[in-house]
Amino acid sequence: MGAGHDTVAAELARRIRERGGDALVVDVLALLPYGLGRALRLFYRGSVRHFPWAYAVLYRLFLRPGGGRRPGGTPLARLAGARLRELADRTGADVVVPVFHLGAQLTGHLRARGLLPVPSVVLVIDFVVHRQWLHPGNDHCLCLTDDAARQVRRTTGTPAGVCGPVVAPEFFADAPGADGWRRLFDRHGPGRPPVVLSVGAWGVGSRLAATVRLLSEHGFLPVVLCGDNVRLRRELSGVPGALVLGWVTDMPGLLQAARALVDNAAGQTAVQALAAGLPVVGHRPIPGHGADGVRRMAALGVSETAEDDAALLGALRRLTAPGPARRERIAAGRALFRDDAVTRVTAVADALRARR
Repeated sequence: MGAGHDTVAAELARRIRERGGDALVVDVLALLPYGLGRALRLFYRGSVRHFPWAYAVLYRLFLRPGGGRRPGGTPLARLAGARLRELADRTGADVVVPVFHLGAQLTGHLRARGLLPVPSVVLVIDFVVHRQWLHPGNDHCLCLTDDAARQVRRTTGTPAGVCGPVVAPEFFADAPGADGWRRLFDRHGPGRPPVVLSVGAWGVGSRLAATVRLLSEHGFLPVVLCGDNVRLRRELSGVPGALVLGWVTDMPGLLQAARALVDNAAGQTAVQALAAGLPVVGHRPIPGHGADGVRRMAALGVSETAEDDAALLGALRRLTAPGPARRERIAAGRALFRDDAVTRVTAVADALRARR
């Protein structure tokens, strides 16, 4: 669903291969039979783009944290069980690492019934651990924060630790492309602080044109990332004073050249911004996990939320200008990045195998 899970999986695989291991990245939706995975992706994409109220209802029904009996994703996930078991057997896998909640339901189901012979270590990449990340059959969970790990242990009894977000090393170093982005920003808005607006790979957001106009009219250079949403890019390109982009391949350079990120989903772009030293302001989040994640990030002190236009402008004026507010927010964001996820996964898997 979207590109964030793919990005995390690809970075994990890169680190494993860099250390001489082997990794196979598998889309759990592709393992579902009868074209169900494609249908599920199309439904989710359509609902968050065009009917966000429908996704909000589904989130409350299936995903939102909390007690009580509610439907789960295990019946759907277990349809992919035979294919995952065949892959694990054929490749001689040492560990399976779900980075998407449906995958966590699948591995938890298989492990609980003794059908998957290798450990499952779930990497929870959301700030809010919603219900579908949690299955007591999984062997271990690695989370972004101590708070999330405590929730996992309290809810399921599953051992859980913290590894922080998984982000490519280019976001922490001086990106070669940053100077090129700075020149581009200067051409489009000389003297205006560039502020990135992220709406995910699918270009999903609320009242984006109004936000872009607001920032442009108040002295900022809005840099809008429309992902693969060609229609959105065409619509926003008519807003004076904005730089509207499609799919961007040099995210490290762009984020290091900007002054702040306006985020609506608390997803992978947000944690990439934190790694790059970019203050994050949550504004008009998408329903469901987006809204919960944006609020949780702010509660952790790694970002801010802006409930209205005045709050957004105030936050951006403080955080784009040099000074203690900017330095403190950047330091808090970078403190999230702790242990290497591959090191933690390997240690957990080795310990679990040693017990057998």
